[in-house]
Amino acid sequence: MMPHESVHTVQSYEQELEQLRSLVNKMGGLVERQVAQAITAVVEHDEEAALDAPEMDPQVDELERETEALVIRLLALRAPMAGDLREVVVALKISGDLERIGDCAASIARRAMRNELLSCPISLTGLHSMGRLVQENLRRTIDAMDQRDPELARIVWHSDTAVDELYVSLFRELVTYMMEDPRNIGPCAHLLFIAKNLERIGDHATNISERVYYAVTGNILPIVRPRGKTFD
Repeated sequence: MMPHESVHTVQSYEQELEQLRSLVNKMGGLVERQVAQAITAVVEHDEEAALDAPEMDPQVDELERETEALVIRLLALRAPMAGDLREVVVALKISGDLERIGDCAASIARRAMRNELLSCPISLTGLHSMGRLVQENLRRTIDAMDQRDPELARIVWHSDTAVDELYVSLFRELVTYMMEDPRNIGPCAHLLFIAKNLERIGDHATNISERVYYAVTGNILPIVRPRGKTFD
């Protein structure tokens, strides 16, 4: 290979790595917006937000497909090594987590405008608090991903404990409402579904933080994650 050809190959490789980072970051920003719209739809009964979140799903899915295709190309033609290999493989895993976060957000938004919730007599304060915390963790996760910041990723990893505890508390509260008055069963069932999807979003954000930490440092965070209160 001639010297100028070698330089061209290196430049093309770097461009493809940068394209991969751009795809994942774009996907992260879109998913972050989906989650924000889904939570707004629930706590503010915002019909426009409820429609907006699911409409972003095809864009998220397309970005995941583009990411997968580029990862396969990089692995097949560029044979990345060491830190580059970690970054490429982790990008594929992160895109899967982001896609599932988007699915959870779309599911929340679709349920937000159900009649049972529009006339719900139950306070949404607990759900709102959980939604804000999940949003904050997701935002920090995407910042860690964009900035390649392992310490910020570690902070998110620890923060999922608070999400778990809020979910358990909200679950118990909603079950109590259901036991006190059968008329609460319908709206509480929807709220439990929404809370579970928020908890799943938190888990996926934690997955991403683990992957970012590994990609940047080459080290794996402990297999056993910090956990909040359980139902035991």
